[in-house]
Amino acid sequence: MNGQGKSDGGVVPQKRANKGVGAPTPAEPVEGRPSTKGNPSDRNSFRTQRRAELNQSVARIRQVAQRDKEAKFTALWHHVYSADRLREAFLGLKRRAAPGIDGVTWRDYRQDLEAKLQDLSARLQRGAYRARPVRRTYIPKADGRLRPLGVTATEDKLVQRATVEVLNAVYEADFLGFSYGFRPGRGQHDALDALSVGIQQRKVNWVLDADIRGFFDAIDHGWLVRFIEHRIADQRVIRHVKKWLHAGVLEDDEWRQEEEGTPQGGCISPLLANIYLHYVFDLWADQWRRQVARGDVILVRYADDFVVGFEHRADADRFLRELQERLARFGLELHDTKTRLIEFGRFAADRRARRGAGKPETFDFLGFTHICGRRRETGSFVVQRRTMRKRIRNKLADLKAELRRRMHHRQPEVVEWLISVLRGHYRYYGVPSNSRAITSFRFRLVGLWYRALRRRSQRTKLTWKRMVVLARALPLPRIQHPWPWERLRV
Repeated sequence: MNGQGKSDGGVVPQKRANKGVGAPTPAEPVEGRPSTKGNPSDRNSFRTQRRAELNQSVARIRQVAQRDKEAKFTALWHHVYSADRLREAFLGLKRRAAPGIDGVTWRDYRQDLEAKLQDLSARLQRGAYRARPVRRTYIPKADGRLRPLGVTATEDKLVQRATVEVLNAVYEADFLGFSYGFRPGRGQHDALDALSVGIQQRKVNWVLDADIRGFFDAIDHGWLVRFIEHRIADQRVIRHVKKWLHAGVLEDDEWRQEEEGTPQGGCISPLLANIYLHYVFDLWADQWRRQVARGDVILVRYADDFVVGFEHRADADRFLRELQERLARFGLELHDTKTRLIEFGRFAADRRARRGAGKPETFDFLGFTHICGRRRETGSFVVQRRTMRKRIRNKLADLKAELRRRMHHRQPEVVEWLISVLRGHYRYYGVPSNSRAITSFRFRLVGLWYRALRRRSQRTKLTWKRMVVLARALPLPRIQHPWPWERLRV
């Protein structure tokens, strides 16, 4: 490969590309920002130039990965332990994230940062870096159970983030278009819009709404390493991935080794999960719909949640049966209560009405309930999305408890907090056809605020009329997103 791949990505091609080598678009130059008054004039330009060089090195890896799908990368680790790469990774971490077992926060690590980065870079280069165990904590789930969450040490976070930046350049060339979870430039609304457009424009009559039971805790380490080795031949990368997988978990001051799974909360876990499902599900499902299915099939996956649309019921039954067999080979299984096959699509309402079966069933995906609906103007079929009732109920319960805690706080502080809550809610749930749900959410939140204010004193004179005036400080509901086909068309 004319020597360039060896120096930039350390690539040993297995075979030459079938198509001619194109000219991939290079990374866009990064434009600097004006310096804060009093700061040195050359500092911002130096950082901008350094970031551009990092982007160029990643762009060269991406070009090789796109040019040869069979290439194996043998020299990637030097991109990770670069002090500049580690610095950018550190600056990209969340400032207020909880500390790991070392108790070091982002602000603590920032003290004498350059010396720490140089020491870390040297340890990564000579193999002296050691991964720390993950601190296990739990957060409540919507169904009342607890979700295990791993809190990684700050130094491990920034090394993992730097590794992800480099590996993304390789795997973004391999991941398929219907995979949306934890990928740069893609988000939940992209997956939601792709699903809506797919159901409306393709011949979809049946929908399989599936969820993998305890996916992050069931990932087989052996299979995961084998999947990574399909593309990564740099043993230093493989060795450090194994370090993070085998670092163990610290819970109640007791350390234990984890034989399978990746801790949710680590920077590397989402990428590892995508790699695992890319080989276990994506490639198999894409081949199945091309070679086995007799009708149209659409696929949308976000992490371990995925929705598959079918034209024929026979295809749906066969896909579900063979999918269960496929997942079992790799230690995975579908969640019994969260996996359903329902009749859904443009003809579902008419067909069910003729059979006397009632309205079409609905399904939930990424916080929205998807409903077979009609446009008011034309009467044509449209997929309507409503905020899941369970999400609203749980969110309002949390807000009620927080308002009780803030009962005697200064009202300007409470108002500022409520504004941020509503803006965040509108930003995610403000999709077309969901205006009634977000309006209802605001109204019920104002009611909770009203009751919290009245509990401050037994002699309160606060009336609902006065409360309506106070509530004017809160933002009104607003649709934040375009119709799905408008977003995809752009």
